[in-house]
Amino acid sequence: MLRFVARRLLLMVPVLFGLSVLLFVWVRALPGDPARALLGERASDAGVARVNEVYGFDRPVLEQYGVYVGALLRGDLGTSIQTGRPVTSSFLEYFPATLELALAALLFAVVLGVPLGYLAARHRGGFIDSAVVSGSLLGVVTPVFFLAILLKLVFASWLGWLPSGLRQEPRLDATHVTNFYVLDGILTGEWDAAWDAVVHLVLPGIALGTIPLAIIVRITRASVAEVLDEDHVRTARAKGLAAGTISRRHVLRNALLPVMTTIGLQAGLLLSGAVLTETVFSFNGIGSYLFGAITDRDYPVLQGFILFIALVYCLINLLVDVLHGVVDPRVRVS
Repeated sequence: MLRFVARRLLLMVPVLFGLSVLLFVWVRALPGDPARALLGERASDAGVARVNEVYGFDRPVLEQYGVYVGALLRGDLGTSIQTGRPVTSSFLEYFPATLELALAALLFAVVLGVPLGYLAARHRGGFIDSAVVSGSLLGVVTPVFFLAILLKLVFASWLGWLPSGLRQEPRLDATHVTNFYVLDGILTGEWDAAWDAVVHLVLPGIALGTIPLAIIVRITRASVAEVLDEDHVRTARAKGLAAGTISRRHVLRNALLPVMTTIGLQAGLLLSGAVLTETVFSFNGIGSYLFGAITDRDYPVLQGFILFIALVYCLINLLVDVLHGVVDPRVRVS
């Protein structure tokens, strides 16, 4: 197991190196100039030249990349051009919001997706199966931003049941210790603040979790349907075992292995796919911050944030592989 983990960690090095090259090239291919974005369109050529000199944009591209990689090896993600703050501290400020939203979306997708997929597999060809499959297809093809706007319109504007945006009601004046608002409310005993944070997560969590929900439903349905047709399940039925025992011991244990892998992969994707959701709901996380960085051509923020998210995604994939090897006796990782 240790050799497997060490080998996977070593394989992450060339992946992250290649990503750093692509990011460096991509951000410099964006239209616009970071110096003019900072100083404004009416900035003088002398002012633009001074900014480029300060941030090293007037140096050869290969030299800029060498400086960038050297800073990464020291654990320095750079300094924001717009705010002058270290990218690392900005990431630690905004990452809890995105992680909290991703966990809410994943919880919504798993709690609904696994039971719906199981029901669809148990009633293959029937009305429930058709309804679940049709709903999952609708969830995949519906754009996230459209669903987010629709949810805001119906449940926030028309019905007034839920807040239309932000992470928490500003008038609460809640104490923030970790920047995970739900956790902060629990740790400080401010239960009204914790509940308010949960309520603010409902609409963006549903909007962000709809596509993972559809994927988990389809994977669960296919996996359960495959296991139901296997010989050991038919043998268990022939022995007269109770339906609940067959479902728990023989069907779900085997069917949930690929579902577990899918859930892990979706967890990584949710961290990188929250840009539109956070923008629509004014949710102050990495997505909204990256949106502003793209507009402002803030190279260090774009490079640092995306690279760090990629690192988190790789670590989640490694964790999924390790868990799969531990749970599935047919897999041996060494």
